[in-house]
Amino acid sequence: MASPEPQPRFGQSVKGLLSEKVSACSGDVIALTRQVLKGSRSQELLGQAARNMVMQEDTILHSEDSLRKMAIITTHLQYQQEAIQKNVEHSKNLQDQLKHLLK
Repeated sequence: MASPEPQPRFGQSVKGLLSEKVSACSGDVIALTRQVLKGSRSQELLGQAARNMVMQEDTILHSEDSLRKMAIITTHLQYQQEAIQKNVEHSKNLQDQLKHLLK
């Protein structure tokens, strides 16, 4: 008659262990679900970052093109400035010569 008492304890302990395992397993499933959702969100963020990078790349290429054009314009302006300075010097020489001729 001693055997009926351990049976309920054994059954209760199995139920307790099973309940703990189910709780742990459901906790693991919840953690896994969170990780999957984080991974999904990460993929969305990576996709958005890639789209932003493509837009930035177009802007950078356009800026580089604009800088090249401005460099060409700057070079032309420098040539024009040098030509104007030479003409100013030449006109000063002409003014001096005119002053000498008119004296």
